[in-house]
Amino acid sequence: MMTDEAQVNEGMLEQLTRQHRKLTKGKLAIRAVLITFGAILMAVGLEIFLIPNHVIDGGITGISIMLSHVTGAKLGIFLFLFNLPFIYMGYKQIGKTFAFSTLYGIIVLSFATSFLHPVPAFTEDLLLATVFGGIFIGVGIGMVIRSGGSLDGTEILAILSNSRIPFSVGEIIMFFNIFILGAAGFVFSWDRAMYSLIAYFIAYKTIDVTITGLEESKSAWIISDSHEEIGEAILHRLGRGVTYLKGKGAYTGDDKGVVFCVITRLEEAKLKDIVDEFDTSAFLAIADIAEVKGGRFKKKGIH
Repeated sequence: MMTDEAQVNEGMLEQLTRQHRKLTKGKLAIRAVLITFGAILMAVGLEIFLIPNHVIDGGITGISIMLSHVTGAKLGIFLFLFNLPFIYMGYKQIGKTFAFSTLYGIIVLSFATSFLHPVPAFTEDLLLATVFGGIFIGVGIGMVIRSGGSLDGTEILAILSNSRIPFSVGEIIMFFNIFILGAAGFVFSWDRAMYSLIAYFIAYKTIDVTITGLEESKSAWIISDSHEEIGEAILHRLGRGVTYLKGKGAYTGDDKGVVFCVITRLEEAKLKDIVDEFDTSAFLAIADIAEVKGGRFKKKGIH
């Protein structure tokens, strides 16, 4: 029997495949611009901040940085060659548009790192270089992922391997990076390996913010006898649409009124105040949402 996690990740593959089936010329142009800008931002994070200070990133990029340091060859060569097998895997499993978007991003990243390599580091302060390098890399990768591509083959491998082994995508990526970041201790020094771990964590969190946005969407489920009053208050005070659902308590057998709505992270506190105002004993569940599409939902500041 397929586990819930396997079903979720199979759904991710199906969603990626559908996403890449049809794209207009205008969308392709916008995608190319965003991927270009994202790859350049990552190159800046690598060549202007991390690499001059002997700090690395995780994944194929980290392996490429260490091999470039040991052999003296250009970083872009390793980035391009090592990612090719994973791009082919993405082409076979996800789709050609995803593969071509990833290939284009890797090519831009490879050329950008070669172009920026002679540029001196902005700072020799290890902490500043680690923080800003991680931020630039995170924003760059996040932009490329939002545009339907990838800049590191380990992400593709983790997604495709997840259905075959009992680990999540995040656990697989972390497993790879433990060895990669640990190897930095032998190639550079152990303090650089620890700074590399900090840079990786900052990049990881920045990717999340870039993909979901600062106003991350959240779903809210409210079960209360005053569900209509709460729904009206959400509608008028937050300006959010609500949906009323009918529920039934499994223990008591009583009919229950349920309110469902989608809010942003910044509206969460206000929603809790509204619920407490009408029913302090109401059941409230709030969960993160990766994406919201359709309906009347719009994030504040973009409509």
